[in-house]
Amino acid sequence: MNMKTKVASTVLAITLSMGMILAACGTKDPVNTPSATQSAVTGSTATDSPAKDTITALLPPVSANFQSNFDAMEKKFNELYPHLTLKIEPASWEDMAQKLDTQVNAGSPPDLAFIGADVVAKYAQMGMLMDIKDIVTPEMVEDFDEVPLEYMKNGDGLYGFPAYMSVQSIGGNKQFMEAAGIDWKKVQQEGWTYDQFREAIQKGVVQENGKTTRYGFVFATAGVTSKDYLTILVKNAGLPSPFTEDHKYAYTSSNFLDVLKAIREMIDDGSMPKELSSIDAGKRWNMFLTGQTMITGKGMTSFENSANINNKKIDANDDSAVQDSIKVDYVVLPLPSFGGHKAVSHTAVDGYVTFRGKKEPTDEHKANVVKAAYFLASGEIAATVNHESFLADITDSGRKAAESMESIQNADNFAALERLLKQAAPARPDIPIELGAKAIKVETEVIIPKLQALLANEITPEEMFESVNKAAAETFGADGIVKE
Repeated sequence: MNMKTKVASTVLAITLSMGMILAACGTKDPVNTPSATQSAVTGSTATDSPAKDTITALLPPVSANFQSNFDAMEKKFNELYPHLTLKIEPASWEDMAQKLDTQVNAGSPPDLAFIGADVVAKYAQMGMLMDIKDIVTPEMVEDFDEVPLEYMKNGDGLYGFPAYMSVQSIGGNKQFMEAAGIDWKKVQQEGWTYDQFREAIQKGVVQENGKTTRYGFVFATAGVTSKDYLTILVKNAGLPSPFTEDHKYAYTSSNFLDVLKAIREMIDDGSMPKELSSIDAGKRWNMFLTGQTMITGKGMTSFENSANINNKKIDANDDSAVQDSIKVDYVVLPLPSFGGHKAVSHTAVDGYVTFRGKKEPTDEHKANVVKAAYFLASGEIAATVNHESFLADITDSGRKAAESMESIQNADNFAALERLLKQAAPARPDIPIELGAKAIKVETEVIIPKLQALLANEITPEEMFESVNKAAAETFGADGIVKE
């Protein structure tokens, strides 16, 4: 199998730590050396004596060993650029947004923050992002695959570098699915409709003494995952973006209502727990590993490896295995499609976004921030992040660094992820910053709280749809929304 395909190649091992990779590299990649990047960005020569500078970065645990190797990463960067210091502040996924917002609101954000491309518009609209389109070198741009790089753009601006393009879908317990008579290989290859999916998850429900001991489907909907369920589902209902090509807000379409109805149907028929609104990411994964659900979501590419690690702990009678867990073969699955619409994969493009404070940074500092962003998003560091998470490499330098990494991912899952990547929703840098920011406001103030109420059976799908339509009309104007 050729795993070097530019858009869909995947790093498939987790046997080397980042520290080992950084220490073992005897030669520097040409695009990651001062001669290729520093000189190209700043125009400096070997005889220049550049001023000392510090670049700050706020970074969550992007992969298993990422944060434990911050010291090594800082040291490596200083070796490449002796006049520069990379200062990394760790954050958990749970407090990342709060920390960043606090710093942004104070007017002193970090130079770099690891965030999703979907919130770039929010900070760009606040005027707190640094446009690097005129600072990056051609060598840097050419190193990245075109599609994920587009996600880091908004309007005419480029606001950082992507770290990965990750498919976020769902995943199944192979043993449970086969016992329920579900042809998971066919589903991987051909996909399924909502009706087919609903029938399958009903077969996965197990009841004992009148109590449900296993659900067909569980999706995390609480905490940091509060918007994921709806965001992922609507892409498969003819709504790949909150905006149409002519920039009308799309969630006022009847297709949106169809998905809201489906969300309630799967709870009301017992396929999903009634307390779904209280299930966060940790509980979702615990339920999957302990056999309380057949299919789980959202499914991340790293889940296969996480399940494999827990399986080995069970075999070894290791007390650190998840309590009461069972051995699970994790199967990558596509989301169902609604109403005859084509399947569209939800992809998360996260990366190192470039920020600025209230005071305009100097040209030299801008160039140094770009060096740091590129250092983190390419080569050995990028390859290691993807290597640990079973993610596709999206840089040529990352693919090169990954060539020596052993493949341990299940071949069926690898092929399924390749198909899902080909169905990815396209980037929409054409959406104006102000529209994107308004959509985030509607999502935060209306869609997320109303979704929680819908999940808790406090409102009907129709009532939520009406609330979204009202908020959209007030926000975008009567002519700025889809009318049906």
